[in-house]
Amino acid sequence: MNKLALFDCDGTMVDSQANICASMDQAFVKHGLTPPGHHQTRRIVGLSLMEAVRQLLPEADDMLAAAVTQSYKDGFFELRQEGGVQEPLYDGLLELIDRLEADDWVLGVATGKSDRGLNHVMDMHGLKDRFVTLQTADRHPSKPHPAMVELAMAEAGAAAETTAMIGDTSFDMEMAVNAKVRAIGVNWGYHDAHELITAGAETVAMTMNELHEALNQ
Repeated sequence: MNKLALFDCDGTMVDSQANICASMDQAFVKHGLTPPGHHQTRRIVGLSLMEAVRQLLPEADDMLAAAVTQSYKDGFFELRQEGGVQEPLYDGLLELIDRLEADDWVLGVATGKSDRGLNHVMDMHGLKDRFVTLQTADRHPSKPHPAMVELAMAEAGAAAETTAMIGDTSFDMEMAVNAKVRAIGVNWGYHDAHELITAGAETVAMTMNELHEALNQ
């Protein structure tokens, strides 16, 4: 069986919080709503978009939640078309990918992004050929449901005991636990180390070097 290192995207591979917060603000304002604080928006990064909006608007009916969700999508697309979407890779990620490939890991992504959003990141950074499986919110229930991990393992020829889910939120760690794979947190994203450990992380890496060491333990 192959060894599969499965990465979350936002907050794990790329720093996208400015774009996410700006698009959420715009979506709320469009519907006459007070935008959530940015700390609240950061808390829901990683969920599928509709589930994220529902958590930010718990009293909203289905129609309003769907409308805000669509406005977010439209706003993010417009921002991207204008060249305003900046999603830089975290320092050291490319070097980590090289090292993992040299260690015979196969790589995948499991993200709350859409196919379009993930493809944009992959194309922007020339990464698409480095990952054997790409799982998004377009084709799966929201995290922490294990469906993304399960299909990723099937596509990568990996088993639960040879798979690690790497992420920055409790949703990633809970998804890993639900899929019965290793859960490895990173400390440069949206949830803190205590939350990640509480959600099931076996360890939380503070640097890319620590992440490499954790995967090869």
